[in-house]
Amino acid sequence: MTKYFVIILIFASITYSFTFLRRQQRRERELLLDLKSFYDLKINSLDGKEILFSQFKGKKVLCVNVASHCGHTPQYANLEKLAQEYKSKLVIIGFPCNQFAMQESGSPQEIQEFCTKNYGVTFQLTEKIKVKGNEQHNVYEWLTHKAVNGKIDSEVKWNFQKYLINENGELVQYFSPKTDPMDSAIIAAINN
Repeated sequence: MTKYFVIILIFASITYSFTFLRRQQRRERELLLDLKSFYDLKINSLDGKEILFSQFKGKKVLCVNVASHCGHTPQYANLEKLAQEYKSKLVIIGFPCNQFAMQESGSPQEIQEFCTKNYGVTFQLTEKIKVKGNEQHNVYEWLTHKAVNGKIDSEVKWNFQKYLINENGELVQYFSPKTDPMDSAIIAAINN
């Protein structure tokens, strides 16, 4: 009898925990749906300082999930070139992510050192995040779900996928990981 009571108690605890977690996730999604624009979002920088996206009002923003050990990693050079050439009207934000073949396993200091030493990166890098799945950061929840961004559904396929937000905080379009940052399609979208 005691054995069955313990089993029932364990089952009830697991059920309660699962229900609580689901309720919490649903509440977080509801809060996310209340966001009106990209400018309502925030994230920590690679060095732990808060970045409020509202500071980017009036500029276009290119969001890129980045990694230090990927076949696309040399794109850092052209991302930096793009950042310098269009700094009056464009902000680039790199989001380190280790979800694709474990290609960004470094610490924040290692990531910063790698990017600065090898590519002269001066554009903003954020804390390491998840760009897909159950633990997807709310920035990427906004970028990839039409129900939230009002424009496009997408899935992050690999490192260096690019999302362009206009001066009004609206998602304009996204570009595949293979698209070079200096590609004419990206330049045209920035200049539009």
